[in-house]
Amino acid sequence: MRTRTAVSAVIAGVLLLVVAVAAAYTASVDKDAAAPQQVTAVARVDPIAASIDAAQRRLEEVPGDYTTWAQLGSAYVEQARVTADPSYYDKADGAFQESLALRPEGNDAALSGQGALANARHDFAAAADLAERALAINDYSATAWGVLTDARTQLGDYAGATEALQRMLALRPGLASFTRASYDAELHGDLVAARSALEQALATTDGGAGEAFCRTYLGGLAFSTGDLDEAAAQFDAGLQAVPGDTALLLGRARVLAARGDETSAVETFQAVVNASPLPEHLVEFGAYLESQGRTDEAEQQFALVETVRALFEANGASDDLTMALFAADHGDPATALAAAQAEFERRQNIDSHDALAWALHAAGRDAEALPHAQQATALGGASALFLYHRGTIEAALGQVDQARATLTSALDTNPHFSPLHAPRAEDLLASLGGRP
Repeated sequence: MRTRTAVSAVIAGVLLLVVAVAAAYTASVDKDAAAPQQVTAVARVDPIAASIDAAQRRLEEVPGDYTTWAQLGSAYVEQARVTADPSYYDKADGAFQESLALRPEGNDAALSGQGALANARHDFAAAADLAERALAINDYSATAWGVLTDARTQLGDYAGATEALQRMLALRPGLASFTRASYDAELHGDLVAARSALEQALATTDGGAGEAFCRTYLGGLAFSTGDLDEAAAQFDAGLQAVPGDTALLLGRARVLAARGDETSAVETFQAVVNASPLPEHLVEFGAYLESQGRTDEAEQQFALVETVRALFEANGASDDLTMALFAADHGDPATALAAAQAEFERRQNIDSHDALAWALHAAGRDAEALPHAQQATALGGASALFLYHRGTIEAALGQVDQARATLTSALDTNPHFSPLHAPRAEDLLASLGGRP
């Protein structure tokens, strides 16, 4: 699980790099069963589906293989992330349950997988508990330490997350641990270390999905500081490795929007929501359309948000963070506040503090909002959007000098942080007397 300052805070971004996906089984796919072009397509385009297929075939031959059941469950979790299809969550749950039925004691792989699934469903307290149960069985499980790192990060236990991450790095330095190390550094404002960790992660890959994953976050890191050229270069390189990758296309869409290329930005955002209609993607595309005065088209995207959100909830996944920010931005403070409070009850991290602050501001309760906005920006790596929210709240409270400083910091951090809110930040700052 990870959120990135590179990404609009409307998004509760997720890192679910499930290291237990059955790579060994992927390699065992019978190459004679398909034409060479088909084998190449599986290897380059859909390795997770290949892992699922190979694991399923293994289980047809050896249905009592509890390890493969756990690996199949982990592959289903990753497939849910990639495809934005929440029906894979129930499939994952069933696979983990089967693994535990076959091996109820000492099955740390299944418990770690259940923890990753709980993280995906935003049940972070359960994820932390499951990871700790797995570690009680096997303290040397890098996978379990990774699940615990993600859960603690989302719960706002940043010191505990760093501690778990250090254990993971010691046990298995590689793609999964280096990318988490990058996010940990970014959260604390150390962008040099964050980039270095991503470059180390990139060095462990041999192209394909691993490279695309690293370049997604290298591009996002560049975008978070307003470096559009570097961001574009990273996203383009990633798309060379995996053409059509949704996360990379989303990054490209943001760069195109920031550069004012409306036609290409709309086309690219549309490709993203077509491939991955997550609520946060629909909201972001709608917000961009709204910023361009295309309100009818924006409403078409927004109309889908609740439908998709309900589908995810039916499969055990909650995302009140997206709804809180969306409702606060669109004149529904009651819904925003209810959603933000629900999210805050689940986790008290910087994202939930920011969402609650913004919802309280929308409800006209700025004195209550300010402490949460301060908490959201206190860790060291405050995003431009979080700073904009805080500056707006400070301005509403008449704290003019502080608001000017905070809004200036937001725009200095990334002048392209939001097609809707960056211009509003500029206008508000000007109305307060400009930069200090």
